[in-house]
Amino acid sequence: MWKHAIITGGSSGIGKEIAKLLAGEGSNISIIARNSRKLEAARVEITANVVNPKQKIITCSINVANRLEVENGIRQVIKEVGVPDLLITAAGISYPGYFRKLPIEIFEETMAVNYFGSLYCVRKVLPIMEQEKKGQIVMISSGAGLIGIYGYTPYCPSKFAIRGLAESLRGELKLYGISVSVVYPADTNTPQLEEENKTKPLETKNITASSGLWDARDLAVKILQGVRKKSFVIAPGIEMTLLDKFHSLLAPIIQWYMDLIVIKTLKKGYNATGNSEVRSQK
Repeated sequence: MWKHAIITGGSSGIGKEIAKLLAGEGSNISIIARNSRKLEAARVEITANVVNPKQKIITCSINVANRLEVENGIRQVIKEVGVPDLLITAAGISYPGYFRKLPIEIFEETMAVNYFGSLYCVRKVLPIMEQEKKGQIVMISSGAGLIGIYGYTPYCPSKFAIRGLAESLRGELKLYGISVSVVYPADTNTPQLEEENKTKPLETKNITASSGLWDARDLAVKILQGVRKKSFVIAPGIEMTLLDKFHSLLAPIIQWYMDLIVIKTLKKGYNATGNSEVRSQK
């Protein structure tokens, strides 16, 4: 059991499901997200799973893309709950679309939330974990952090960055008794996925449909299994396991397969909005 888990993105999706499972194991939990209303609703759900009336389930409404807010927020939850021995950075956004049509602000915001939002949290808790000479840091990347995917030009680089940070930190923090894990989930049935589907190109939908859809709770169970084992890589499901182990070798085949799906989609007569209109291919 972890004494105090800090979870960003804890108001919905994977983060919330992990929090509910940890509450059922007796952990104190701080969930971090932007929307205070969603945070309070999540707190009620999570609290319903506690096994000890003395457990603390608290919320912190901040924007993880803002370094000062992160530093102040984490300082406050530590003051209220105590030293964290588990940090899970699950906060993230995704706004798919065609590269040439997406405003530059989308790229900036995606990197700010997904990458810097994790970096700021790690930087803040690390000195405390170093003093304790223990702790676990878990960063949620994505299958899109292993291979670039059509339509995900803002998202993939941010998740590649998470992977690079985790790989770079692993050996360094091991010397201080701190373990690092990086998670590569496939598509998961969450509110974020619902938002993605509003702007996702049809070609991208056809590509990602081939990998199936995970339930958020099932994924949370798999993630915590890997965290307990202190596994560096947590790649739930056979598809993500193979992609993690062989992505460099498989990349040409996967890229050929994705290109084939894109061509087939275009031949069916769809343009970027999904209306019938074949675009010329030169």
